[in-house]
Amino acid sequence: MKRYQKQDYPVDAVRRYLEPGPIVLVSSSWQGQHNIMTMGWHMMIRYQSLACYIWDANHSFDMLRNSEACVINLPTVDIIDTVVDIGNCSGAEVDKFARFGLTAKPAEQVDAPLIDECYANFECRLADASQIDRHGLFIWDIVKAHVALSPRQPKTVHYQGDGEFMVAGDSISRRGRFKPEKL
Repeated sequence: MKRYQKQDYPVDAVRRYLEPGPIVLVSSSWQGQHNIMTMGWHMMIRYQSLACYIWDANHSFDMLRNSEACVINLPTVDIIDTVVDIGNCSGAEVDKFARFGLTAKPAEQVDAPLIDECYANFECRLADASQIDRHGLFIWDIVKAHVALSPRQPKTVHYQGDGEFMVAGDSISRRGRFKPEKL
C-alpha cells in the first residue's frame, strides 16, 4: 500500500479535496419568474434527500425559500462554460434561460423548470427549513428523477476552488466486495 509524503496546507483551501459532488444548476420559479444558479455546496443526507448551502444574498435564496421547490439539474462537461457563466451573473438582472439558450421544460411534481440540456434533473420539495436562517442550509426531498439513457457514466464537473474544475474520471466496480448495510 502506498504512503504519501505530506506538507502543511491552508485550512481555508481544503474544500479543493472535500467537495464531494458535481456542480449542479439549481432552477427555481416564484411569482412568474424563473432563475438558475450554479451550485457546488450540496450533499446527500438520506437516500432521497439532499442538503445544500445557499448564501442569503444570492438571488435564488428568496425564490427557493418562498416557493419551497427547485430542480437540481446535473450538467456535463460539454456545457462547462455555460455553467461558469451562469454563476457569474445574477438572475435579478438577466433571464438566464434566454441569455444562455437553455430549454426550460415543465417539471411533473414541482413548480420549477427542468433544464433540458442537463444529463439529469431531480425535482425537489423543501423538507426542512429549520437551518435556513442560521446556516443557509436547505434540506430537500427528491420527489421525481429524470436521468438520460446514456452515457451510463456522464462526464460531470467538480469544483476545486479558484476557478479550477475536475472532470469525473474512470469508473471502477467493487460490487463483489461490497456488503450493503443491514437495515
